[in-house]
Amino acid sequence: MNLPADVFAGIGRPVLGVCFTAGRLALFALDGLSHLLRPPFHFRRFGAALVEMAYFSLPVVALTAIFTGMVLALQSYTGFARFSAQGAVASVVVLSMTRELGPVLAGLMVAGRVGAATAAEIGTMRVTDQIDALSTLSTDPMKYLVAPRLLAGIVALPMLVVVADILGVFGGFIVSTASLGFNPTIYLHSTFTYLETMDVASGLIKAAVFGFLIALMGCYNGYTSRGGAQGVGHAATAAVVSASILILAFDYVLTQLFFAR
Repeated sequence: MNLPADVFAGIGRPVLGVCFTAGRLALFALDGLSHLLRPPFHFRRFGAALVEMAYFSLPVVALTAIFTGMVLALQSYTGFARFSAQGAVASVVVLSMTRELGPVLAGLMVAGRVGAATAAEIGTMRVTDQIDALSTLSTDPMKYLVAPRLLAGIVALPMLVVVADILGVFGGFIVSTASLGFNPTIYLHSTFTYLETMDVASGLIKAAVFGFLIALMGCYNGYTSRGGAQGVGHAATAAVVSASILILAFDYVLTQLFFAR
């Protein structure tokens, strides 16, 4: 028994496995993106994916955003009251929603709803040989199944984040004026005074990246699933978990790029 060799082997196998998976995922993403630049384009598939990701995700994103804005206003007021800085509540709510909470919470909600559904749908097609049947019919599965969903993710999530930002700020406005005694005119003035174009733009760029990651992880885990119904279940779970982790990781990276001084 060679203990040092066993220790290094135990460390090396997971590392190599992660590198292998990352490489496969990168090639899968590049292949999917390349099909967006080459005809033919499946506009109906794109439209169906856009409706599924944007329209049907709107209720859960809207409810999450408005209650987040309301709680954020309450918590900010409680904290700032200790320093007699209650006037900063409006700026904290609008900057937090547009920069961070809007994109991140919308991304996590969509990842839980759409990522799992995408992985389950494509995974079922994989284990029932429907993807192989598409290839037999001279239809590229990447172009037909993956590329429209990637584009839909890039387009849909910024649309949802715009709604989330508006409703989140509105939730904070309602609580601040109805419960905390703020003057509506002064609150709105403070909101628009501190809000800058970069705050909204950075949130929308984050949303586009998050939407791509959600669609990518759903498609990848479904496309590579194996093992029947159990494999489809594992693919759906992996899609949600991996997309959520990547959203939080890329949120840090993008925030560092946009706002680091």
